[in-house]
Amino acid sequence: MKQFWLAFKEIAEVVVISLFTVYIIRTFLVQPFLVSGASMEPNFSNGNYLLIDELSYRFREPKRGEVIVFRYPGDEKTFYIKRLIGLPGERVVIKDGTVLVYNNDNPQGLVLGEDYIDKGVRTLGRSDVLLAEGQFYVLGDNRYYSFDSRNWGTVSREEIVGIARLRLLPISEAQAFEAPMYE
Repeated sequence: MKQFWLAFKEIAEVVVISLFTVYIIRTFLVQPFLVSGASMEPNFSNGNYLLIDELSYRFREPKRGEVIVFRYPGDEKTFYIKRLIGLPGERVVIKDGTVLVYNNDNPQGLVLGEDYIDKGVRTLGRSDVLLAEGQFYVLGDNRYYSFDSRNWGTVSREEIVGIARLRLLPISEAQAFEAPMYE
């Protein structure tokens, strides 16, 4: 009977340590995310299984072009995935199918060259938003079928969970992601 309790104690220790390790990793480092819907096509499709980096934004601010996962401002229990377009202190204007970003480096406006969206796709709607401190403007890559900042406004810094870093599934589409460079 003594051997049974020793074995049980060892197994219990392994389980507790494993659960604690998983908790630490999921809470502070990476989190799995399952894409639901078509708002990020052609880059992310319904059913893609991603790993979200939760650590980077603890040490630096989000950058334009990064694909983020965040809590939907209208329902904090719902998570969305979108691309960061506008950063705090910038003005984002959508008109005539184009996205323009005004900031200190581009007072005349920077037309975003968005190679990640399909050729010929135009950004529908009209928008002119000046972002306050801690506010971000996000858009889905599938501009015709995305529910994003054009519809419900900005995302606050506190609502951002992390960056989409790695697609694990489907295995044939596995890859790591980096933010695009804008000219």
